[in-house]
Amino acid sequence: MHIADGILPTSVAVGSYAASLALMAWSVKKTHGDDLPKVAVITSSFFVASLVHVPLGPTSVHLLIPGLVGILLGNSAFVSIALGLLLQSLLFQFGGITAWGANSLMMGLPALCCGWGFEHTKGTTLFRHVCAGAVWGGIGVTLAGIMLALLLFTSGEDFLGVAKIALLAHLPVIGIEAAVSAFTVSFLYKVKPELLRTALNSVP
Repeated sequence: MHIADGILPTSVAVGSYAASLALMAWSVKKTHGDDLPKVAVITSSFFVASLVHVPLGPTSVHLLIPGLVGILLGNSAFVSIALGLLLQSLLFQFGGITAWGANSLMMGLPALCCGWGFEHTKGTTLFRHVCAGAVWGGIGVTLAGIMLALLLFTSGEDFLGVAKIALLAHLPVIGIEAAVSAFTVSFLYKVKPELLRTALNSVP
């Protein structure tokens, strides 16, 4: 789910850049020095997970994990995703440089929303944590897909068909990421709960 160069109108690309840079600066400011190792590990995981693409017609599908990144990093999620997307664009030409701002918003904003949502629905038990992890892991992909469709809509009717196909193609990914998020939250709750607490405490 990467938007390439030359697809978005110039005004949308420039506006997305400005918004992404502002959110990235805010995310950096909210990131504590002690959290940097965790941010680096999760950024690497995001980089690898969203790097493997499976072609499907005019689009492709792959793991996105914005929900899980938001759950684990809270306010630091945006800078993590923005850096991962920038490296993918520079090293592997996945997504365009001019579309970096839009791609960052497309996955960074859902990550922030999912971090906030998880914080307010996780409860205090393992069961509640797992359920919240599954729900927000799936919602992260859903929100990213909706944002992709909206961004492509600004490019004109020629891309409406691609937007619809991209949304349908990622329906199975929603279930997969819900399961991955639930498993990850369950594992961390049992063996390293402080990782979840640290991330959640960073979300307002």
